[in-house]
Amino acid sequence: MQLEAVRAVITGGVSGLGLATAEHLVAQGGRVALFDVNAEKGAAAVEALGADKARFFATDVTDEAGVASNVAAAKDFLGGLNACVNCAGIIGAGRVLGREGAMPLSTFSTTVMVNLVGSFNVAKACAEHFQHNEPGVDGERGVVVNTASVAAFEGQIGQAAYSASKAGIVGMTLPMAREFARFGVRVMTVAPGIFWTPMVDGMPENVQTALAASIPFPARLGRPEEFARTVAFILANGYLNGETIRLDGAVRLQPK
Repeated sequence: MQLEAVRAVITGGVSGLGLATAEHLVAQGGRVALFDVNAEKGAAAVEALGADKARFFATDVTDEAGVASNVAAAKDFLGGLNACVNCAGIIGAGRVLGREGAMPLSTFSTTVMVNLVGSFNVAKACAEHFQHNEPGVDGERGVVVNTASVAAFEGQIGQAAYSASKAGIVGMTLPMAREFARFGVRVMTVAPGIFWTPMVDGMPENVQTALAASIPFPARLGRPEEFARTVAFILANGYLNGETIRLDGAVRLQPK
């Protein structure tokens, strides 16, 4: 896929990794639909990217009907749809057996709903449109890129809900890629390590320093633009399919 031809839905698209991806794709000539819940940040993102290149759609990724409607509207705005990048997610931190008792089931289920079910919901809504696209090189009609986390592989204490939701994303990557192969749709996942995001930016400096020191090389936090370039590489490289790419500076999370 040529990046200037990208017409992408990006969830979590008004901040962090999603916004960085939108900025990169627009800079390469693509157009983007930003799915998120923060209308104020959405307006600012569209102003920065250009109203002819980007549009904000207030979206709850767990709402099946709402997502389907917004995907259709995004396709109309974009003049087509051939990419889906799922970056929306929540932390859902908390011990299963905490000092104040067991984790409420709602904490676990909400985390799984947003991170895993939300990614599935948007991916399948977009793929439903992809299958009708005119085939490009190798018969490709579209690409889904989901965002997991290194916590999917070595989750820390307090990450049971988050790790489960991200492991689910890793687990559905290959089955979806195999199923969508007959439509010419690729499915990939990126598993970032510790990245500069609005959440990390608000942490004390000593905590930020400790996080950076835990990464073998380079000993720093990942930059959102590095995630964005990885997504762009996936979109452009038609032989990447059914796999999860760790983007983490060789970090392996410790128990806590």
